[in-house]
Amino acid sequence: MERTYIADIKNNLDKPVLVQGFIENLRDGKAMAFIVLKDITGKLQITVEKEKAEHLCDTIAQLTPDSVVSITGTAIANDFVKLNGIELIPTDIKIESIADALPIMRKEIPATKKKKAVERSSIDQRIDYRWIDLRTDENQLMFKVQTTMVNAMRQFLLEREFIEIHTPKLIGAASESGSEVFEVKYFDRNAYLAQSPQFYKQMAMASGFERIFEVGPVFRAEKSYTSKHTTEFSGFDLEFSYINSFRDVMKMEEELLAFMLKAVKEKYGDEIKELFGIDVVVPTTPFPVITLKELYAELEKEFGYTIDDSEKGDLTTDAERLSYEWVMKKYGHEFLFITDYDAEKRAFYHMRDENGVPQGYDLIWRGVEITTGAQREHRYDVLKSQAQEKGLDKDVEFYLEFFKYGCPPHGGFGIGIDRMTMLMLGLHIKEAMFIFRGPNRLNP
Repeated sequence: MERTYIADIKNNLDKPVLVQGFIENLRDGKAMAFIVLKDITGKLQITVEKEKAEHLCDTIAQLTPDSVVSITGTAIANDFVKLNGIELIPTDIKIESIADALPIMRKEIPATKKKKAVERSSIDQRIDYRWIDLRTDENQLMFKVQTTMVNAMRQFLLEREFIEIHTPKLIGAASESGSEVFEVKYFDRNAYLAQSPQFYKQMAMASGFERIFEVGPVFRAEKSYTSKHTTEFSGFDLEFSYINSFRDVMKMEEELLAFMLKAVKEKYGDEIKELFGIDVVVPTTPFPVITLKELYAELEKEFGYTIDDSEKGDLTTDAERLSYEWVMKKYGHEFLFITDYDAEKRAFYHMRDENGVPQGYDLIWRGVEITTGAQREHRYDVLKSQAQEKGLDKDVEFYLEFFKYGCPPHGGFGIGIDRMTMLMLGLHIKEAMFIFRGPNRLNP
């Protein structure tokens, strides 16, 4: 018999069906047994009247929570069943896998008159057994949301004639800054794990591809122990040619994010609100924009926030957080573009204007930076000079070659998929990834 997903049971009432999944809950009484079966689409109550199903009693006695079973039976409507008003009366239960007692507590169990509350296991304990932790409704919804998020962004770009590419993650020279890279042994020499696909995205521009994007792993060798940093994450990067200014890049990003958030809200907005208590807000465009200097002046005026002049060329973590309060108060908007950073704080490949101001931006969402974007410097002599200025010209010789033989003006940005998920659902970065990687975490 072909399997029926639980979400489709309502369309298959009063006829034999096969359902398969994990046992989420089990009550084995003297006369009756009740099983809540869960698959990736939903949950179903299995009702066993033991007097009428004696052949199932020995099997039921072996079952444990989180065991995997295949159950054949007839689904019927029953208004007394709280779980969607449907129950399945089984004729056969096949044990696929018996689960041992679980080593973690996935959720807190509130106290009752008879029992004390049971605390939820810590996030690090749950990551040790991540495959068990991932069985919860919240975690499975999270990855459904992430799938919709990535698919919507891909759809948006494909409709605008972007090409998807897949660039190397093993590279021969340290990328971008020359620091914070993982060194690996590569036969008789050293190689590095790519910090981003940046150089290869720009190579695609020099190849005449004009509009490209990539979804892939990104590696950062930084010992950061924060709620938003990780040593490996999934990046969504894009680059496109023949732009007039970095503001063209900003426009592309705000339209992309608005499209994506609309798709997520339409498909999962209600479930996100129910399970995570957070509203998915579809932003209006254009997003608010402010220079870094103006932002610091506004934060001082609004919150009394001041820092030393030596720090004002970049955005501090506290200013990042306060910028959300400021933009919500002034514009009622969750996003904020910040421009005009100091050149020493930006990558050497960012184009600069006649005053030496980098032609790029950071995008802040809900008080956290999610993007650094820019128009790139495509003129070989200028790019080489800017690399020399930062002492990187020897390290990036292969990259500079891309610009010797003609390259159109271009720009782009990258978004961390895991950080976007974290912010959308109000989580710690450790909870927003399939498996977290950090300075002290290489397993499972």
